[in-house]
Amino acid sequence: MNRRLMLGLLGSLSLAGGGAFAQTTPAAPGPARIRGTVNAVTPDGLDLTTRDGAKQHIVLPATFRVVSVIKSKIADIQPGSYIGSAAAPQPDGTLKALEVTVFPPAMKGAGQGSYAWDLGPSSSMTNGTVGKLETTSGRMMTVDYGSGEKKIVIPDDVPIVSLELADRNIIVPGAHVIVNGTRAADGTITAAGVNVGKDGITPPM
Repeated sequence: MNRRLMLGLLGSLSLAGGGAFAQTTPAAPGPARIRGTVNAVTPDGLDLTTRDGAKQHIVLPATFRVVSVIKSKIADIQPGSYIGSAAAPQPDGTLKALEVTVFPPAMKGAGQGSYAWDLGPSSSMTNGTVGKLETTSGRMMTVDYGSGEKKIVIPDDVPIVSLELADRNIIVPGAHVIVNGTRAADGTITAAGVNVGKDGITPPM
């Protein structure tokens, strides 16, 4: 069989296989973060439409954590608050917040650090404790993340949300969610936690 004919047959098989073959490169095993809208929920799983329009099944183990994402405001950010902020770098070395999440006291220390994030080009996530907070000069906060600190500017139009521990009953069709979990070698995604937007909110982080 010549090379051209072989490539043609492989292409036909890919098209016949449907959605499973539509993705050109399978994602590597490891941590997974999936944003999407719930289509259906079963006792041990849920089906999503991802923000890219793909269909994705998520396995829900008995121990996964559910967090409700609630609309909040700048006044809820105070010195000593434990927050997370996805942000983009600015030329002066500060960060410009893309969103700010205020954690409840029970979740203080969750994900502490500053690391790469997937919300935009060169974006990062900084989880830490708010120190200095200036509300008169572009709403600047200093965030201590344990091994250092970042200065983060919060524009007026940036979404601010808070988190609240919840139970799985809030995961319903139509809810906007972020699933954090792990992807196995066979592509199966198992949730460690699910963030669920309350009252139609799309979790912004």
